Amino acid sequence: MLLVSTTRIIPGRAVPSFLSGRYPAVKVRKKLYVTERVQELRKQRKRPNRYDEVGLFSGILFCADCGHVLYQQRYQNKDRKQDCYICGSYKKRTRNCTAHFIRTDLLTAGVLANLRQVTEYAAKHESRFVKLLVQQNEIGGKRKTAAAIKQLEQAQERISEISRIIKRLYEDNVNGKISDERFMELSADYEAEQAELKKRAAALQAELDKSQAATVNAEKFMGIVRKHLAFEELTPTLLREMIEKIVVHECSYDENGTRRQDIEIYYSFVGKIDLPE
Repeated sequence: MLLVSTTRIIPGRAVPSFLSGRYPAVKVRKKLYVTERVQELRKQRKRPNRYDEVGLFSGILFCADCGHVLYQQRYQNKDRKQDCYICGSYKKRTRNCTAHFIRTDLLTAGVLANLRQVTEYAAKHESRFVKLLVQQNEIGGKRKTAAAIKQLEQAQERISEISRIIKRLYEDNVNGKISDERFMELSADYEAEQAELKKRAAALQAELDKSQAATVNAEKFMGIVRKHLAFEELTPTLLREMIEKIVVHECSYDENGTRRQDIEIYYSFVGKIDLPE
């Protein structure tokens, strides 16, 4: 988690309505233009502000409390110039949320510092870095993975065994060896156990899939890092290739009145990265 402080950084035009009925071709062109523009904006994951500029962090900043995207705000008068981001829910008053105000210059400095830490560590200790990424994204190491595999195998064996038991019970019921009432009672118990085992097996399989994906995702992220080992400044391409999202928390003040703010950086494919001290 990154701390941001105010004093320091801690690591087409619309068609007139009277034309739309007379000139359907104009309406079609407008529709095509709007569709293409929407697709373009979605692909870029960012939108121009009222100054017809795209904010560096637009589309990747999210509120830690309500989950809404943060919007860029810029204004200037004779006494002050401000460039910042605030919670979209707070701005639109759609939810009961606070501003989560963060200055763009402080955010830029904090993210830049964290990116440099990650890339410098990766450049010096590539194999160790990949191993670290895998460990932080798998279910908990080789021992837990082995235990999950064993539990999955046991669950699958029991599921198969129960199926055989239910089949024998059915045959015994047909042959008159057990009553219908007894068959219904026993089969219900076995089916309930089997249903729970299937849920457990599905959860274990999901964990194992995550562990396998951790290695693949670590290599994918490392491929992106290699492209940007010598960057000088933050660019939209760099940010959107390396970072999935940035979560901004509300600020707080310590006993000295210093404003502090947490931000969490989720990197592409691997999520949050906790580097060793």
